Amino acid sequence: MSLVELIAQADERGLAASGLACLDRCVPLLGGDDEILRPLWASLAESEGWGEGWGEDWGERVEQARAKLDVSGVPEGGVFGEGEAVVLAHRMLGAVPVDRAAGNLREWADACSVAALQIHRLLDAASDGASSVTARREGRTQDMSPLVAAELRRQIAILEVLSAHGPAGLRQALALSTEGRRVLRAVVSRRARGRV
Repeated sequence: MSLVELIAQADERGLAASGLACLDRCVPLLGGDDEILRPLWASLAESEGWGEGWGEDWGERVEQARAKLDVSGVPEGGVFGEGEAVVLAHRMLGAVPVDRAAGNLREWADACSVAALQIHRLLDAASDGASSVTARREGRTQDMSPLVAAELRRQIAILEVLSAHGPAGLRQALALSTEGRRVLRAVVSRRARGRV
């Protein structure tokens, strides 16, 4: 299945985890540490009845993360001078839905998927052959740049593991996201060193 199809079929927990994973991988652009979104991951894991009861904790933890990352102060040139990529990461954080409506989560997860792929495309030293990330999300993957290809694989793997294992797949989803965050942090550091 393509990434678009996987998002269309995901349940509420899968959508929340998918969007959160995209945001988590982009934390290096937000100036946050690796643990900054851990409370949100915990909120997903703690909630037994995903259809009810998780909204208050989730919403409160979203606001705490926004306060820590100062979502209102989107820098013009970016913390690391990455401009558009930083703005996209801040938009992802600013758009996190605080309520549990599936429609809101699906819209956010979809937007996060696009933004994360675009961020990786902007930061990739190699050129990506497609004119937009839409083709990648629909399954057209020829001539993909390495960074975009890896991000696409992670997004698909996370949705597949959550679809197959439900809440039990959250640990693996977090591990995949952590790996991606390390990769992006290394790319951002390398680019910063190159400008010194």
